[in-house]
Amino acid sequence: MNAIVALCHFCELHGPRTLFCTEVLHSPLPQGAGSGDISGQNEQAEEEEGGIQMSSRIRSHSPAEGASADSSSPGPKKSDMCEASGCRSLAGGHPGYVSHDKETSIKYVSHQHPNHPQLFSIVRQACVRSLSCEVCPGREGPIFFGDEQHGFVFSHTFFIKDSLARGFQRWYSIITIMMDRIYLINSWPFLLGKIRGIIDELQGKALKVFEAEQFGCPQRAQRMNTAFTPFLHQRNGNAARSLTSLTNDENLWACLHTSFAWLLKACGSRLTEKLLEGAPTEDTLVQMEKLADLKEESEGWDGSEEEEKPSSPPDVVEGQELSKSSPETSLMPDCNSWNVAHRRLSVFRSLRHMRQVLGASAFRMLAWHVLMGNQVIWKARDMDLVQSAFDVLRTMLPIGCVRIIPYSDQYEEAYRCNFLGLSPHVQIPPHILSSEFAVLVEVRAATRSSLYPTLFEDEQSLNKYEFVVTSGSPVAADRVGPTILNKIEAALTNQNLSVDVVDQCLVCLKEEWMNKVKVLFKFTKVDSRPKEDTQKLLSILGAAEEDNVKLLKFWMTGLSKTYKSHLMSTVRSPTSSESRN
Repeated sequence: MNAIVALCHFCELHGPRTLFCTEVLHSPLPQGAGSGDISGQNEQAEEEEGGIQMSSRIRSHSPAEGASADSSSPGPKKSDMCEASGCRSLAGGHPGYVSHDKETSIKYVSHQHPNHPQLFSIVRQACVRSLSCEVCPGREGPIFFGDEQHGFVFSHTFFIKDSLARGFQRWYSIITIMMDRIYLINSWPFLLGKIRGIIDELQGKALKVFEAEQFGCPQRAQRMNTAFTPFLHQRNGNAARSLTSLTNDENLWACLHTSFAWLLKACGSRLTEKLLEGAPTEDTLVQMEKLADLKEESEGWDGSEEEEKPSSPPDVVEGQELSKSSPETSLMPDCNSWNVAHRRLSVFRSLRHMRQVLGASAFRMLAWHVLMGNQVIWKARDMDLVQSAFDVLRTMLPIGCVRIIPYSDQYEEAYRCNFLGLSPHVQIPPHILSSEFAVLVEVRAATRSSLYPTLFEDEQSLNKYEFVVTSGSPVAADRVGPTILNKIEAALTNQNLSVDVVDQCLVCLKEEWMNKVKVLFKFTKVDSRPKEDTQKLLSILGAAEEDNVKLLKFWMTGLSKTYKSHLMSTVRSPTSSESRN
């Protein structure tokens, strides 16, 4: 979080003063904060709180460096400081404290004052306002103030017991300064709880010291006996005792540095900015629906009523699949989990890889059938090879259009799946082999040692295979094909685009054509427009070609139930209102 946390004190002689502040540095340390690091004198401590681990160390400097840093510091002059260190936290020449965040390589630096003159001015003004005019009723508690020019401040004022102070207490505040008003307001509950905890610890330590001093030498009776003596001369020169003296804690500033650094780290991690992309995509809606269906099925399933069905065909779920060999572990709610589970087993890494292996013409034929919704059949002995092929090919389709049986010992009809993996001995019906609505990829043993150049480390396993792609309706080389297929091939052939960029292109293309599918569904299924108007709409959408129309009709089956029911409800509501009138 780009903010500054500071501890401020109201001195009875000099007014509001900044005692200690911690800031975030994304760039190299300023002069006087990171140089002269002596490894033998480094004092390292590992702090872990709330799951955040940081390495805190005290930087050591030579006296000359400390003196030069003090001379150029924008802080107050020595004449403005109390002799008893009431306005000072770190001794002269002290280099301050530095913490290194191992996760983000960010440094948290603590000094008495910020080194940058502009930051010093902002902190100074916030300190004065927090201990003078910007206070809550009772002078103790949280308050928010600020502006765009000088930043916004979360301030929490509090009292520390002091047996030698006027009223037996001194006034302090902890302030958090940043330029983002919305972020600071949203962090109010978090900051209030954590800062309140720091204050309670300080007050608890000071109370113990106060009670011990009062027990040994009560100050109230002594002051009443010397009521006419000037007040400032009654305290033996201790008009401004240091906070370390009030709490009897020599490591106070190191502890405050750790607390402030953790506060900045934790407050910056709890809130993250996300790009709002509007309504969820169709793939997201379909995934949510399928997971809800699976949850209902698992809740309604009773193991005592299970019946053995050894001859039952493999189970299939749209967008998901159950392997017959491992029905529990092969359930795949989305393609990301599939990729993680089978990364080591995959043979085909991407669409570009598959295109290089199969060849441009064979891949175009296969991709055309995939986009049209025809049945894609793979016959191979290697189950992992078939699964990796389906993993790659399914990325071209919306999740709602994907129905996979990864591997089966018998042929399954097209209405059950559009991706079917078969073992080599399975007989495919002749009418399927000659059908224009199916494509067959046979994986055979290669007759040559190498069929294509090796591009991947694990591509040695593909040298033993030969891929034969056949169909009853081969795609002619001069056929235009669907527009999305041409764009996919253009992205795959562009070597300037990485695999990750191609994946993002696929996501954008699918979303573009799913939007066209939504318009067509609303136009034809909901509004029931005539064919002439539908043709005009297809021309406007740039999808009047035959292949584009087939693709839109197939992709229409992948629309989510949520979207369809929403359209139906919006259509029925005006009709019902008119009938009531």
